[in-house]
Amino acid sequence: MIRSILAAAALMLSAGCTADDVTAQPTVDGRPPIVIAHRGASGERPEHTLASYRLAIEQGADFIEPDLVLTKDGVLVARHENEISETTDVADHPEFAGRKTEKTIDGQEVEGWFTEDFTLAELKTLRARERLPRLRSTDYDGRFEIPTFEEILTLLAEVNKGRKGAGEKPVGVYPETKHPGYFVSIGLPHEAPLLALLGRFGYRGRSAPVFIQSFEVGNLIDLRAKSDLPLIQLMDAGGGPADRPGTSYAAMASPAGLKMIAGYADGIGPNKAMVIPRGTLGRLGKPTALVRDAHAAGLKVHPWTFRRENYFLPLGEKGSINPAGHGDLAGEIEAYIAAGVDGLFSDNPREAVVAVAKGASK
Repeated sequence: MIRSILAAAALMLSAGCTADDVTAQPTVDGRPPIVIAHRGASGERPEHTLASYRLAIEQGADFIEPDLVLTKDGVLVARHENEISETTDVADHPEFAGRKTEKTIDGQEVEGWFTEDFTLAELKTLRARERLPRLRSTDYDGRFEIPTFEEILTLLAEVNKGRKGAGEKPVGVYPETKHPGYFVSIGLPHEAPLLALLGRFGYRGRSAPVFIQSFEVGNLIDLRAKSDLPLIQLMDAGGGPADRPGTSYAAMASPAGLKMIAGYADGIGPNKAMVIPRGTLGRLGKPTALVRDAHAAGLKVHPWTFRRENYFLPLGEKGSINPAGHGDLAGEIEAYIAAGVDGLFSDNPREAVVAVAKGASK
């Protein structure tokens, strides 16, 4: 009886979609998919720190991804959200206890400390910490500052100066405007400081090593009117853009919706479940038509987010029942490469780079 149960469990673990089950599709331009370091090498260092971005570059990422919010004095800084209690030690600073408050962000009530209530000088007194302490090491908590977007671009300029001399492809930047409609409502729009900094650091034209991304629509349309830099429309598996009530991401992912997006953006960044959904017990299913339809509209497809912890992996790629343990991230990524994605966001650039090289060679 025990043997039969174990055999059934093994069969369940091995079942599901793999790269070998998918008829390989090409990328939209025939080039290998790019690896986008999601908040840097955030699987190994606190996210959105210069240390995280440096490690991602060392691990071979093609792009590093900062989420951008604004300070009280209008400076772009890298944080996953404008509410910073999850990613900094702000709660340990008694001098800022009175800044804790409640706000409505994109229709959601949020309590905590917000970047727009701090000057840059005040934020620089805080230190970053691991956002997922139950799954990842906290050994680097308290070591790193919150970086400005200017500091991130300076790091890239230094790195790429050396790469240019060696004839290597530059590492690109993939900034996300976080809650742009909300920041406009409080008089702190992203567009002007974002474009000014990118221009100062030489990012110009459709071939520049940059993608600007957003879950909202209006700020991408505004950016297209002011810039010819590449733009990406982010999409989630549910809901819709905060600035387009009544519009769903599902509708935007239809052939007609994708044609509309192609009028102002160069690609989409969908939740990876929109490309390959998970079926029974969390196994990978069969690819949807999204990649094919997006390519038909001339759009790149960069799904998010690929992580090596068992907690995040599909059933067939889990390494054990330990949620913090590491499974077969490469196996998951290879299935998406076979589906024709043009790039992917990963917290683990080292593993993603290897997987892309392997998958693209098939």
